[in-house]
Amino acid sequence: MASTSTPLTLPVLPLDDEVVLPGMVVPLDLNDADVRAAVEAAEAAARSQPGKPRVLLVPRIDGTYASTGVLGTVEQVGRLADGDPGALIRGRGRVQIGAGTTGPGAALWVEGTRVDESVPEPLPGQVTDLVKEYKALATAWLRKRGAWQVVDRVQAIDDVSALADNSGYSPFLSTEQKVELLETADPVARLKLATQQLRDHLAEQDVAETIAKDVQEGVDKQQREFLLRRQLEAVRKELREINGEQDGEESDDYRARVEAADLPENVREAALKEVDKLERSSDQSPEGSWIRTWLDTVLELPWNERTEDEYDIQGAKAILDAEHAGLEDVKERITEYLAVRKRRNDRGLGVVGGRRGGAVLALVGPPGVGKTSLGESVAHAMGRKFVRVALGGVRDEAEIRGHRRTYVGALPGRIVRAIKEAGSMNPVVLLDEIDKVGSDFRGDPAAALLEVLDPAQNHTFRDHYLEVELDLSDVVFLATANVLEAIPEALLDRMELVRLDGYTEDEKIVIARDHLLPRQLERAGLDKDEVAIGEGALRKLAGEYTREAGVRNLERSIARLLRKVAAQHELGERELPFTVEDGDLRGLIGRPHHVPESAQDPAERRTAVPGVATGLAVTGAGGDVLFVEASLADPETGAAGLTLTGQLGDVMKESAQIALSFLRSRGAELELPVADLKDRGVHIHFPAGAVPKDGPSAGITMTTALASLLSGRLVRTDVAMTGEVSLTGRVLPIGGVKQKLLAAHRAGVTTVIIPKRNEADLDDVPAEVLDKLDVHAVTDVRQVLELALSPATNGAAPEVPVAA
Repeated sequence: MASTSTPLTLPVLPLDDEVVLPGMVVPLDLNDADVRAAVEAAEAAARSQPGKPRVLLVPRIDGTYASTGVLGTVEQVGRLADGDPGALIRGRGRVQIGAGTTGPGAALWVEGTRVDESVPEPLPGQVTDLVKEYKALATAWLRKRGAWQVVDRVQAIDDVSALADNSGYSPFLSTEQKVELLETADPVARLKLATQQLRDHLAEQDVAETIAKDVQEGVDKQQREFLLRRQLEAVRKELREINGEQDGEESDDYRARVEAADLPENVREAALKEVDKLERSSDQSPEGSWIRTWLDTVLELPWNERTEDEYDIQGAKAILDAEHAGLEDVKERITEYLAVRKRRNDRGLGVVGGRRGGAVLALVGPPGVGKTSLGESVAHAMGRKFVRVALGGVRDEAEIRGHRRTYVGALPGRIVRAIKEAGSMNPVVLLDEIDKVGSDFRGDPAAALLEVLDPAQNHTFRDHYLEVELDLSDVVFLATANVLEAIPEALLDRMELVRLDGYTEDEKIVIARDHLLPRQLERAGLDKDEVAIGEGALRKLAGEYTREAGVRNLERSIARLLRKVAAQHELGERELPFTVEDGDLRGLIGRPHHVPESAQDPAERRTAVPGVATGLAVTGAGGDVLFVEASLADPETGAAGLTLTGQLGDVMKESAQIALSFLRSRGAELELPVADLKDRGVHIHFPAGAVPKDGPSAGITMTTALASLLSGRLVRTDVAMTGEVSLTGRVLPIGGVKQKLLAAHRAGVTTVIIPKRNEADLDDVPAEVLDKLDVHAVTDVRQVLELALSPATNGAAPEVPVAA
């Protein structure tokens, strides 16, 4: 509404976080400097004019004054109930605040104009209904509070403005809501606002009362149920005493079990909290069964159980040598670990910084080399418990970290279950096939393994199901994998890598004689005095029947051989004892599957025609030989260009392009008919087309095959090669030298060409293999061609010159 009154000059009395509306009478403490200054200034001004001293009551919210104040008169100055000096002030009407001015005393003086708050008579029907609604709501609220004497006073108010301002006494209104009432000049709008605020408060109060009633009913029910259960327990106890029965509730007394168990302090506190929850819950509550299962799991874990390590280093080494032939790298690493553990234990350094001396090893190698069985031997050598955790095909992160207890059928993860199964906190845990772990919408188990396999943080491992810290720092983790590239880099960084690159033929014979043959004799129901296999037969089985990095197929062949002998004996076709020699193999188990190229008829060898070279490659099953075939298309019928077949990857395709580009640019130097390369199509094929192939190490093999094709000179049958080629003809280093040389040895190759920069890798190759191979380390393709190509015959292309 418009402000039409004459201007007023009044001292300001600020109200911090408080609002006074017209019609309200409030006591104010004169100990407040602002209040005292305003009252004294009003009294000084009142001496020169009739009437009571007048002040302007203005709310001050966070240091900011409201735009509207209330004209207040000082009704009385005296003592408050607590004895402090005070003033009783009555609100008279709204004042629109204007500019500041001067006046007597220390108070702030402002100019203002009274706000017209009149309502036209008679009241419209809508306003009358609004007045009735407000009075009804106010009466309902006052009756709930028991303020009966105030009800009559509210009912007696007929003025719309005074009725709306009466809500200023409401304790449930916030300061902001009261300021909004103060600044609403229109009485009808102000009454609507006050009615809405009162209606909202009553609705909130009804909801709160309903909730409180429901809670009280639930509490009463729980108390009644608790008392009845106590009475029931007392009755059962009396009945057991009468019948002379033993107390059968001890197993269910989780509190006694937790207090009696040997638990770490933090685990004990967590368990006792769960016991408190269990005692408060009812038998019908599903939470009770969850808590019991959790407590059973915690109490079954071997929190402080540890097996004593065997510190007989010589004895441990003897156990490893007796149970596994070869694998010297792993045996040395376990022996070193035990030696360091012994020295730390002797010096009292078993626990440093809360961490114990565990180990995390990654055993990477082709199938069948004994990675899984090695874990059992390590545990045997150390005197520890052994647990195997199969990770192949695991795609759920909860399999490692456990499920949240809120899920139905929740279980701890496989790591916690392995510790529980072992019964000690320092077992040897074999994480089998860690490279076969997958990931999908349920998370990435490999990411969950990052904490498990990190020696810097696995002493505080937290399983989602247990939610208490579990110390894994004393566990020896052995992770096995076939393909190193399939292990995430961050996970591989946390493990010490030990490569198992396969067995030599001599090692296979020792393994077959000492381990495989006795086991298969027992499975076939034969005695060692009844059937024997000669060394020549074992060597032929390993070299021509089962060409592999491991010994699985070798064991299957031995089993098949023994089954055949046992069946022939039962049919009366063979007398025992019987010794199997190499000449008996074909009649018992058929022809050999892998015949070395050198053993074949010269006309039947793959390299019997120009354009075929022998390379070396690494697969998931270890090393293998790889043949490369090249041919030139008929200039009249074939299109020019390069054709590649054999399911090749992008890197291998690029190697073929580089080999062809090198020969095109340097063919004249090598005295090769490079014109054929420009006019005729070149086709390079890698047999075994169903097997994917990739990598740069076949570069010199493809170059040699093309040079052989152009020159007409055959590639030597006894030569295999590996190395990356550059556009300038340099031979660059590659990986997997040990696996490739083992494969060359198995295939009967006698001469191997490798890059000069891989010469240091020969230290990893067993001495007995190097003794049977003539290894040439080269730096240039010209050296490769000189070594690999046969000398030119009469009428053939001239011999390729060697680079100076």
